[in-house]
Amino acid sequence: MNDTPGWASPGSAPSDGQDSGKPDAGEPTGPGGPSSPPKWSKEQPPPAQWSPPSGPHAGQTPPPPPPPPGQGGGWGWGGPPPGGPGGPGGYPGWGAWQGPPPAAKPGVIPLRPLGVGEILDGAVSTMRAHWRTVLGISLTVAVLTEIVVVLLQGLVLNDAADTEALNDPSATLGEITRAMGDTLLSSGVVLVITLLGTIVATALLTMVTSRAVLGKSVTATEAWQDSRPQLARLFGLTLLIPLIGTAIVAVGVLPGVLIALGGSAEAGAGLAVLGGFAATILAVWIVLRFSLASPALMLEKQGVKKSLARSVKLVRGSWWRVFGIQLLAAIIANIVASIIVIPFTFIAGALSGDGVTGFLNNTGDLGWTFLIISGVGSVIGSMLTFPITAGVTVLLYIDQRIRREALDLELARAAGLSDRTANPPGTPGS
Repeated sequence: MNDTPGWASPGSAPSDGQDSGKPDAGEPTGPGGPSSPPKWSKEQPPPAQWSPPSGPHAGQTPPPPPPPPGQGGGWGWGGPPPGGPGGPGGYPGWGAWQGPPPAAKPGVIPLRPLGVGEILDGAVSTMRAHWRTVLGISLTVAVLTEIVVVLLQGLVLNDAADTEALNDPSATLGEITRAMGDTLLSSGVVLVITLLGTIVATALLTMVTSRAVLGKSVTATEAWQDSRPQLARLFGLTLLIPLIGTAIVAVGVLPGVLIALGGSAEAGAGLAVLGGFAATILAVWIVLRFSLASPALMLEKQGVKKSLARSVKLVRGSWWRVFGIQLLAAIIANIVASIIVIPFTFIAGALSGDGVTGFLNNTGDLGWTFLIISGVGSVIGSMLTFPITAGVTVLLYIDQRIRREALDLELARAAGLSDRTANPPGTPGS
């Protein structure tokens, strides 16, 4: 048996046990030959089962061997490593994988692609974190808009509009047509004024939300200064989009109307209904593709045409997702507004004219009492719904740009964060 350790230095004795006549390199020699017998143990392990001393340092437990295939219990084998953090024989850095680190969140949203709940929560968080500015803008715009509407209805529209023919069974066709025209005119004037207020509120709240994403606050004055140069373009854009949808529906209904005027009333009516239905679907599809043009116009400082093109590019491939989020936000806003406006409307009807019965039968006098009380409800409803609708649209625009253009990196730099801090390795959407 070999009397050397499992590895031998060059020049050591051969492994067949025969002495070469030369002293071992590891043995001390003197003038008379070896001064002492070798100190190696006679019971040595076989040469192939002992490795050089290159393992872990003294006091460090060697890592456990991987389990056999199919038994699991280690990294990559279906379970946590043996002796995880805090356990016996554990190593720093070993342990169950906890997932990617969270994305940076300097403001109301994390800088990564957002879910539906995060977009809605971001709109509410903006209102909660910057409530003075958000509610101040919404309240001011709603009050000014409602004052104009109430004054016009009380002084001009109610006196000019003659709607009694609509409730008169013996009214002639001319009287009914004139009454419907007056009603449409009154509704159109109110709609235009309300639309103007919505445009101003949307422009200002877009600036507030865009700053809230970066964790920065903005005053109402600063928001007005940033948005004022784009207000005229935003007004044109807001009018243009519904006009496009209306024109599409009109084109779809027109062939049926022409056929009905030509003498085939039933065929014309059926074709008009079918064409109007198909045109309505097309109009909804096109209008939704333009739904992100407003934040694109305000935040990118572009013209109407380029903003429409930007919206089409951002919505492409995500139509159903954008549609679902916009529809959900509209439903939530309408529910909130209805909870507030409907009670005020009933109170206004009860305190004016013939009471609730007259209001329900549309026979009561809708005078100043009704207009003022219902106007208060409209102001409160608009104050709460403006931030929701505007915030969701802006955050949806930002989310689409993060998904398509890596806007999260630009936002991180604007917020003063490094790229690594904003998007750690493995962060979703990085």
